[in-house]
Formats: sequence, structure tokens, C-alpha cells
Amino acid sequence: MVKTMNLSEVFSFANTDKRLLAIADKVQNNERLTEEEGVLLFEKGELGFVGSLANHVAQRLHHGKVYFNRNFHIEPTNVCVFTCNFCSYSRLYKNRDEGWELSMEQMLDIVRKYDGQPVTEVHIVGGVHPKMNLEFFCELLSKIKAHRPDLHLKGFTAVELDYMFRKAKLTTEEGMQKLKDAGLQSMPGGGAEIFHADVRDVICADKVDGTGWLHIHETAHNLGMHSNATMLYGHIEKYVHRIDHMSRLRQLQDKTGGFNCFIPLKFRNKDNDMSHIAESTIVEDLRLYAISRIFMDNFRNLKAYWPMLGRQTAQLSLSFGVNDLDGTIDDTTKIYSMAGAEEQRPAMSTEELCDMISAVGKTPVERDTLYNELKVYTAEEV
Repeated sequence: MVKTMNLSEVFSFANTDKRLLAIADKVQNNERLTEEEGVLLFEKGELGFVGSLANHVAQRLHHGKVYFNRNFHIEPTNVCVFTCNFCSYSRLYKNRDEGWELSMEQMLDIVRKYDGQPVTEVHIVGGVHPKMNLEFFCELLSKIKAHRPDLHLKGFTAVELDYMFRKAKLTTEEGMQKLKDAGLQSMPGGGAEIFHADVRDVICADKVDGTGWLHIHETAHNLGMHSNATMLYGHIEKYVHRIDHMSRLRQLQDKTGGFNCFIPLKFRNKDNDMSHIAESTIVEDLRLYAISRIFMDNFRNLKAYWPMLGRQTAQLSLSFGVNDLDGTIDDTTKIYSMAGAEEQRPAMSTEELCDMISAVGKTPVERDTLYNELKVYTAEEV
């Protein structure tokens, strides 16, 4: 495991660069970093340095607790009207014979499969299919909620929602209210990618832009719904684009307080139009997580999505500011496995998650979607 420094060592190291010393002092005093300081951490911050600062922040916020939940995914389709260059998952609508399209009954069967099991959340996200419109998904949500009222319904990226609302000729406010009335309780953070137009115009020019993504999430927050936020990193973006992205999220969080967590997503280069771009190294992954934890001061939770990173790197990230590992998932999640993610059949039992967390000296805590603690696992239970 990569060794981080204690705070006294951090200050000793930072003396070699007064700007880094100033950043370390700010972190110790719980003060916000500027965008310039965020970029500087990417440019000059060595892994041990940023890792120690991030671990300090995580310890202050969570006292060694690491969260997970019991969840499962429904992916209605991988047929999509959009052509994102980084995507290995979707199949164009005109070539939809190469993809899958689940019927409503098939999706309800997935929910029924978990009857009697202590799952707390279903996560619904997939491609943008013209025939799976707002009315279709409102009916699906209503039927799931009627079948299992206790199950938290988290669904639909801002990309899916933007298309649904435009097709239904509804405003964002009208569309979000309709989904909420049907049973939707929160949103995932997908589709954010990189907000900056210089990057977005290259990797996903035809879908909702950064401003539109933020507006949809702000609307959800104003309706009392929480959401997550993501960032796709490790492709053509520069450090300044990462910080610009995180800064825009930080500004919206200041305004609404509606984000549950921030989830950096590693670009995977298998079978997509950006396969020529090398993937980021584990060291760069860990630096990204650490700097995210330091910079995103109003996001209480930082999540490492273990199916994408792999179990070992996700476990390492717990020493670099991460305090959440998502959930038990199941083996139906294809969005990242098709892109070459480390976990090709992503499923983990509660016991496996607890073992992974406790092995690095952290305390496993089962949570619900909104981070209410359901069970704190003692050493004897792990």
C-alpha cells in the first residue's frame, strides 16, 4: 500500500514550495481552496502529500467510517440516440438489433427477484431510447413503488431526462414533478462527464451540455430530491477542466445542498472511439480522488465506484479521502464492464464489502440512499 504522511510530515514536505504549504495550512484550518490552488495540487502535489491531506479531511468528516448500501441495478436498454465517443455501452437506435431493450414486465421481474431480500435501493439508468419515454418510465416507477413501497427509487441521468422532457414538450420543472409524483426519489450523477465546452464538444457534443445538466439537478434539489454528481476523468481533459467541473458542482452545492456525494469515474478505453487514449495509472487515480476530497469541501461524501476501479484500487482509495464504496450492486451492471472495467461480473456480498473495508482499518457502515446509517459493523461482526 502507498504510504501517506502524517500532518507534521506534510508541513515539512510543503516547505519546499510555499504555495503547497499555504494549501496544507488551509486544509488544516478547514478553509476553501481556490480554483488556482486546485490546479496547483494536480500540477505539483505528490501522491503522499495530497493523500495525507485528503485522509485528514475524511477523518475529520467521518471518523474512519466507510459507507455502503444494498442495492441493485436495472438497465432498461443500451439502445441510444446519442453517440458519445467514450462510450462502449450504447448501440445506436438504427442498429438496435445489436442491443437489448427490456420490457416493463422484464424490469418488474428484476424487482421481484429481490423480494424478501434486504435491499434498500434500485438504481435505474440506461441508454436514451425514443420509445421509452416519460410516460413509460412514470408507469414503471408507479408499478415498482406499488409492488415494494419501501424500496428507494433512484433513476435517470440528466441526459435521459433532458431527452424525455423535450420529447414530451414539458419544462424541466414539469417533467421532474411528474417523475416525483410517480415515485422517483433521487437521481444518479451520470452524464456529467466534463462540463467545459472545449472537452464536451469533442467527447459528447450531441447531448445535454453542462449548463443543462446542472439545471436539471438544481430543479430536482428544489423539489426536495437529492442527487449524486460525477466526473469522467482520464481522457482528453486537462487539470483546469477537472477543477472547472468540480468548481461548478461546488457552486451548485453551495446554493442547494442537494448533492449526496461526488463520484469520479475513470475513463475505460475498451471498444470505443477513444480507444487510442491510454487509461490513467493507479497513482493518478488515487491523486484524483485525494484532490477531489480536498477541493470539494461542501460534499460530505466521496464515492469510489468499485466495479469500475476494481476491488483493490477501490480499497486503496479508502486511504486517499474516499468514504463510500457504493453498494452490493449485482451482476447485471453492463455500462462499465463493456468498457473494460476491472470487475466483469460486479457483485459483492455484504460480508465481502465489510471485509474489504475493515482490512484497511476502517469501520463498515451500511447506509440508505440518503446516508442515514442503518448499521455500524463491529470488529466482531466482520
